[in-house]
Amino acid sequence: MSSDRHAAVPPPPPPVPSAIEDPAAGAPRRSVAARIVGTVGSGLVQVLLVLIALFWLVPTLGLFVVSLRAPADNAASGWWTVLAQPAQLTARNYQALLGNEPFVASFWNTIAITVPSTVLIVVIASLAAYAFAWLEFPGRDWIFLGVVGLLVIPLQVALIPIAQLYGLLGIFGTLGGVILFHVGFGLPFAIFLLRNFFAAIPRDLLEAARMDGGRELAIFRRVILPLGGPAIASLTIFQFLWVWNDLLVALVFAGTDAQPMTVELQGQMRQFGANLDIIAPGAFLSLIVPLAVFFAFQRYFVQGVMAGSVK
Repeated sequence: MSSDRHAAVPPPPPPVPSAIEDPAAGAPRRSVAARIVGTVGSGLVQVLLVLIALFWLVPTLGLFVVSLRAPADNAASGWWTVLAQPAQLTARNYQALLGNEPFVASFWNTIAITVPSTVLIVVIASLAAYAFAWLEFPGRDWIFLGVVGLLVIPLQVALIPIAQLYGLLGIFGTLGGVILFHVGFGLPFAIFLLRNFFAAIPRDLLEAARMDGGRELAIFRRVILPLGGPAIASLTIFQFLWVWNDLLVALVFAGTDAQPMTVELQGQMRQFGANLDIIAPGAFLSLIVPLAVFFAFQRYFVQGVMAGSVK
């Protein structure tokens, strides 16, 4: 009886082949209409992005053309007329700019402020970020929370107290005072960015280095720095751009002999009509350096912004 019962049960039907489950079947084919919509849509997006990029570059192109035209031509017509009259272009404005001693001095002051500020921030923040990420010491988490809290403090709040402190120390109006201010207010963000990136490095790498007898400084130099290169490079670019384009801190703390290009150009703006031959090439020179830095290292920006977001 039992054998007859089992024999009466029909076998299960064979599985229906599916294009998703069968690798040989491949992906389902798209219809002709879907492919046309996809092609047209991607083409429209690319055209739109190209147009946005062109509109974004128009002010830079206009500034460059104005810097190459004589003051009389700039006063008589717009910069776009050079398309029909290319003979208007001349390098005399840049020759006069390089002969302008105050502007040349401000250019070197800008370099003297930007480079040390950027280097100090990167070095100090890298060491501090490694300590917060991988070293155990009392109060580590509370100190890091304090560093994060400093991110929300506006820069304008500290201008007057630090100016009074600089006056007592005798460094008000000097390059060193401007550099110290940039370093102090650049460190919280730098430490926060690098710490998140360093914390995403696999712990096994550090443990293996410690088992091989490596000390913390050697581990930092041979393991952390090579792996943290994208974050460190992006931080370097961020700080370079911020310090290079700074005006507020320089206006408050930079004396006459320590003024960067931003302050010099701001002073020239008071006589805009008479000094356009100095303002235009000076502004373009001030613009082209950070622009070149950005385009040269732009691939590090995305990696730096995403640092520590995915483990």
